[in-house]
Parts: sequence; C-alpha cells; structure tokens
Amino acid sequence: MNASALAGKRVLVTQCRDFMGPALCAEFARQGATVIEDERALVDPALPARIVAAAGTVDILVAHLALPAPSTPAHEVQEDEWRSVFAHLVDPLPRLVRAVLPQMMERRKGKILVIGSASALRGMKRASSYSAARGAQLAYVQALGVEAAPHNVQVNAIAQNFVDNPTYFPPEVQANARFQERLQREVPLGRLVSAREDAQFAAYLCSEAADCFVGQAFPVSGGWAAR
Repeated sequence: MNASALAGKRVLVTQCRDFMGPALCAEFARQGATVIEDERALVDPALPARIVAAAGTVDILVAHLALPAPSTPAHEVQEDEWRSVFAHLVDPLPRLVRAVLPQMMERRKGKILVIGSASALRGMKRASSYSAARGAQLAYVQALGVEAAPHNVQVNAIAQNFVDNPTYFPPEVQANARFQERLQREVPLGRLVSAREDAQFAAYLCSEAADCFVGQAFPVSGGWAAR
C-alpha cells in the first residue's frame, strides 16, 4: 500500500504493547496515520468509554484484545477461567462500540477492525474457553457489520494464527524443534506469517480501498485455517 494511504486518519489501538500491538502501531504510523495507543487490558467496564473520550475523534478503531491462551482440558475449565477469558476478549467489544460508533455514524465514515483468532474457525484441543471467546468476537463482528454498513462504517475482523508475535509465539517457542516440526506439518505456508505482513493487511482493511467489506472475518494463518 501507499505509505500515505492513511494520512490524516486518527487510529485508536487498544492493548498496544501486547500481541500484535507494536507491529500494528508501527505500520499505521508508517502509512501516515496518527496512532493513539492505549496499553491497558480492558477488564474495567468503564475504561473503554474513558479511552475513547480521551482520544477525541477516532476515524479507525483497532479493537486489539489479547490474553495468553489457557490450555485447560474442556472438562476441567472452571468458572474463573471462563469468566476471565470472556472479560478480556469479548466484554470490551460492545463497550468500545458504544463509545466510538456514534461519532462514526454522525460523520458517516469510519472503520472498526477486530484482531481475532483462527481458533474460532478450526477446532483445537485444550482451547475451549479461548476458542469460544474468539468465536464470540467473530459473531459480534458479523452482526455489527451489517448494522453499521448503512452508516458507511465498515466493521471486519482478522482471524489469525501462526503469525509471528511475542504473546503466542515467543522466541523460545519458535526455537523449539517440536514447534518447527509442527509448523511444517500443519501450516501449508511452511513458516509463520510475519508481523509486518499481518499489520499491512490490517492497514489495508482500514483504508478506503476496503470500503466494500462488511462484517467479514479474514483468516490470516498461512493456510492453517483452510485445512
């Protein structure tokens, strides 16, 4: 994309220090946007509204919510794990939307992009709470997308896995021989998607070139989600 494709746009990125946050912020800034960063996990119900109010005009919301995925067998998942995963990954979404969507509707222009997971698209062992929460994110995006589209606000999601990031694939994991074998076995691409590749696609979805997409979840997983 053109390095100035997002020039003049004000982009709010939540949980900017975790998961894909640093790569997203760097790419949006490279493409000319003013990036408003917030590093906090949004478990406080009042925090999303405060963040949006402090940001002022928000042309693009990148709802970037992260939590290291639990690996509990489904029959051992307790209430506290289930509630915590949904509190981090799902509950903040409607709160962010309540805060930011009215201004976008008033201007008749805006983008909301949720950075989600391909674990919602393909079954994974020992990931029931995490996959359920990520699936709820995508269902919410589909519903919100069709409501927002008549107001010229586009809402979409990236459903990713096997993308290079420190939360889920830190250096010690990538250096593990068993992980490298798994990568070759499960990912048709044969490697991790780079953080830059993922961030560039996110920036594209938030640009005017992507005005035609409504409530869609785009897998970015090196082919893992297609198998």
